[in-house]
Amino acid sequence: MAKINKTNAARLLDQQKIDYDLIPYIVDEDNLGAQHIADQLGEEIQQVFKTLVLKGDKNGYFVCVVPGNAEIDLKKAAKATGNKKCDLIAVKELLPLTGYIRGGCSPIGMKKAFPTFYHESLVLYPYIYISAGIRGLQIKIAPQDLVKVSRGMIVDLIV
Repeated sequence: MAKINKTNAARLLDQQKIDYDLIPYIVDEDNLGAQHIADQLGEEIQQVFKTLVLKGDKNGYFVCVVPGNAEIDLKKAAKATGNKKCDLIAVKELLPLTGYIRGGCSPIGMKKAFPTFYHESLVLYPYIYISAGIRGLQIKIAPQDLVKVSRGMIVDLIV
């Protein structure tokens, strides 16, 4: 078995003494979607969460983490974050802002800690998957540990 290099997200979890597993998967550059990852992991798509970075009209940047098969509701996201309206940031803004690329954006270990909001369904599972911060690697983690380490809030975010 090849050694898996720790990502910033994994090192942060180690520092906080939080239990997790690093799970590699094969990247398909033409399909960076969560369904591809869920299929590779043999897991339900609802347990593979995607990290989205948005910008609100009042409070600036924030992070939303939603199930891989869900679509974010921008009105709900704006309301939850104290904004009147919000939008996803452009892909070209992602790396300079977070230190992560599309398909490898983790809600933990970003260049700066942004307010983070998790869709309420994550509490339904004993563990969920999030990006470890690079394409091809997922973190399997208990939802309550993830929310705690990122100082996140649990809200309704999806359509």
